[in-house]
Amino acid sequence: MTNIRFERLFNRNERAVIVAMDHCLFDGPIEGMINLTEAAAKVAPCVDGILLSPGMLPYCQDAFNYKGAPMAVVRLNWSTTYCSKLHYKEGATAAAFSAAEALRLGADVALVSLTLETGSESNDANNVAVFRKICREAKDLGMPVIGEYFPPEAETLGADELHEKIYLGTRIIAELGADLIKTLYTRDFPAVTASSPVPVLGLGAAKLPTQFAALQLAADEVAAGAGGVVFGRNALQVPNPPAFQQALCDVVKRGMAPDAAVAKYELE
Repeated sequence: MTNIRFERLFNRNERAVIVAMDHCLFDGPIEGMINLTEAAAKVAPCVDGILLSPGMLPYCQDAFNYKGAPMAVVRLNWSTTYCSKLHYKEGATAAAFSAAEALRLGADVALVSLTLETGSESNDANNVAVFRKICREAKDLGMPVIGEYFPPEAETLGADELHEKIYLGTRIIAELGADLIKTLYTRDFPAVTASSPVPVLGLGAAKLPTQFAALQLAADEVAAGAGGVVFGRNALQVPNPPAFQQALCDVVKRGMAPDAAVAKYELE
């Protein structure tokens, strides 16, 4: 662990910022990520990692090829849970890329998602098997694994139900071998982070109405014990992505107040 950004992901005394641009793997081109090469070029150097599909690494190499550049975090499985435009219902998971293929393409860190409570016990069990297989292969190759837990149809759940599912699922995914966890913020996020033996990264999730609101979410997540954040739409679907990402780094890593960060970077 000679890379300071790599170490930060595992250090509870440090916090990491990851910019996610893997959405198109499930939903096709979306705002802010239509030209992924251009989107990756706008990622601020203070960011610790960029999450994307391994298949996009050859087109985004410039974002990783300089001293102190973000790490390449790649999603290795594909789940119908995330395909909002395709209206799937079963939460099925498949291995989309092998860890070896991702490593050859230049990946540094693997991300593997797990979906439970799909309505089928056999489907849940298969999702666990897929998670463990990919996790084991990645670790055998020396790649750390970010485990992602995201309940099916999370946007329809009430605050209490969402919290209970996240509280349950994050511990399960840690027990299955994740080195970090990426998940949704809940009404009692301190309970989620305290119950996990590995750092938990809070999601930005849906696009928020203002950049201040997004920065406040990040501040709330780290105040609740998060080891960092993973922001996608909120970090890319803004007028000046590098400026917002620098503000996000100041809030997450240095404890700057969101309103001060908005003023410093002249965010809208």
